[in-house]
Amino acid sequence: MGGAVKAVSSNGEYSFTKPNRASITLLAGLGVEGDVHAGVTVKHRSRVAQDPTQPNLRQVHLIHEELFTEVSAEGFNVASGDLGENITTSGIDLLGLPVGTLLRVGDEAIVEVTGLRNPCLQIDNFQDGLLKKVVGRDEAGAIVRKAGIMSIVQVGGVVRPGDTITVELPDEPHRPLDRV
Repeated sequence: MGGAVKAVSSNGEYSFTKPNRASITLLAGLGVEGDVHAGVTVKHRSRVAQDPTQPNLRQVHLIHEELFTEVSAEGFNVASGDLGENITTSGIDLLGLPVGTLLRVGDEAIVEVTGLRNPCLQIDNFQDGLLKKVVGRDEAGAIVRKAGIMSIVQVGGVVRPGDTITVELPDEPHRPLDRV
């Protein structure tokens, strides 16, 4: 089971979107080199305000390109990096992966899936009404988050558009993703 990297993005300053790059370098235990969210402890502003000593389970943010196609059908124009992700993927059901899944990205890098991104109001500031398209409820009333997944870097390496991604599921029983 696998897919491909469609784009890579990073930003050394806090902003909602991240510019696309020719490559990014993942650093073991830290995240994306030069990215504002890299670090051993949390870097997301709201989480730092709660407890700055929390471990950073959000070192690398991945979004599936298929989400952009889905919201495009609803009239939204979203491209790689626009929602703040570091890696845009294709061909992998990111939201269906269990906690602890390893993603081998390119020749060297390995990230471990930690959970779902919790979409926030900044998405509506980016494009009004988009938040309702990336977070909603299923038939049973449970919250469904579609704005990608978060991971930590187990093994560093350079990641480029076109790199392959190989999925290694953890041993069962699998734990479904929840927000981190």
